Amino acid sequence: MISQNPQKQYPKISKKAWISETAVIIGNVSIEENVFVAPYAVIRADEPGSSIVIKKNCNVQDNVILHGLAGSEVFIGSSSSLAHGCIVHGPCRIEEGCFVGFGAVVFDCVIGRDSLVLHNSTVRGVEIPFRRVVPDGMTISSQNEIHNLEELTEELAEFKRTVIEANIELVQGYRELEEN
Repeated sequence: MISQNPQKQYPKISKKAWISETAVIIGNVSIEENVFVAPYAVIRADEPGSSIVIKKNCNVQDNVILHGLAGSEVFIGSSSSLAHGCIVHGPCRIEEGCFVGFGAVVFDCVIGRDSLVLHNSTVRGVEIPFRRVVPDGMTISSQNEIHNLEELTEELAEFKRTVIEANIELVQGYRELEEN
């Protein structure tokens, strides 16, 4: 379902994106090319003054929720992955090349470029520097806690790259099916 919000703002979606017919996209949302939005994802910018921007080559996987409080923005930088069942709540800025894992929750924060928030983690009210890894299941809610985060490894950088590539291939494959 793609619809306007109560402020009569309608999503702007690139013709080069692929959106599952079961996804819900409402309101002041911008989705660029090569974005994959999987089944049952919810992308809602319906509170007054809220917005959601998803830059090119991103993927929003099954059951992901993106929502912004009134007057806030959710920004997803290019080539970022939002994995199954994560919640991204605005205000929130996720820079280019990030990965947010299964069941993770991010709110009122900035996730620096090329960082990972791994599975079932929570990040709230902080700024994660670039190329850092929030481990599985960790909660970070104080800026003092970020100093112990490890740097991105080559193995995790390769993992992020393969997720992006797989989802861009899905965009292309599903778009080809729709054209035939």
